[in-house]
Amino acid sequence: MKILITGGAGFIGSHVAKLLLDQNHEVIIFDNLSKSKIEFIDPRAEFIEGDLKDQTKLTECLSGVDLVMHFASLIEVSESVKNPLLFAENNILGTIHLLESMKTAKVKKIIFSSSATVYGPPTKLPLTESSPILANNPYGASKIASESFITTYHFLYDFDVTILRYFNPYGPGEMHSPETHAIPSIIKAALNKKPIPVFWQGEQIRDFIYIEDLAEAHTATINLTGLNIFNVGGDKGIKVIDILNKVSDILGYKLEIDQLGERAGDVAANYASSQLLKQKTGWQTKVDLDAGLKKTIDYYKQSLS
Repeated sequence: MKILITGGAGFIGSHVAKLLLDQNHEVIIFDNLSKSKIEFIDPRAEFIEGDLKDQTKLTECLSGVDLVMHFASLIEVSESVKNPLLFAENNILGTIHLLESMKTAKVKKIIFSSSATVYGPPTKLPLTESSPILANNPYGASKIASESFITTYHFLYDFDVTILRYFNPYGPGEMHSPETHAIPSIIKAALNKKPIPVFWQGEQIRDFIYIEDLAEAHTATINLTGLNIFNVGGDKGIKVIDILNKVSDILGYKLEIDQLGERAGDVAANYASSQLLKQKTGWQTKVDLDAGLKKTIDYYKQSLS
């Protein structure tokens, strides 16, 4: 299968690209490198530097493509609170540009990288695909809007659509700037013997999924048709303070904590039920949290040395 990956030089996109190439798919990576690194691109893939706003170039790149995997977006929740217009322009309008280019190129199959932030503050846990959609930050709102446009193209133009709502991916290769995600922030600070920034006293509960398990969720869904929406998580909630304790145990020394209080746009707790994805595709997580943290710490030890 010939697959174009937007944002394929980023953390998640690059892992998915590698797995697809290992499975002998033909991969084109379309990325503007604004939030990603060219060294993360697998040399087996074709790389095209471009922006989603350039519909002419994007439409040309889609010639002969069977499937689009759409990862390209801004992702920092706290930054979205500061600059919602930027997130609307990049995430929502970028998605519409992509859909219009796909329509022109007659590419009618897309897997979209969405987020658990679409659910907002949960009234019941675990979150299922039928849980209320009500984002409490602009990043989540941009994902809801993008989902809505993508599903609209399913109904209007018969696109085959799969939407994957992620719950806190982590693992080797996560090098965002600024880094706002819990596990890489904790590990980087811990390895550098610096105070670890912690919000809400570390009492917020999250569902963490190892990057290789997340990548396999994408390959498990490439042959689906129609409209599909799935949660992708570890199906278990864990407090951020417990992550700190696990990292401390792995490293063998006590970590210093910088308590930063509350943070706008956060929810107190969320974790997934991924049962629908498991039932539909047979996908399962393979890497538990302890093993994933050890692998991630080993990666950062090497990359930060």
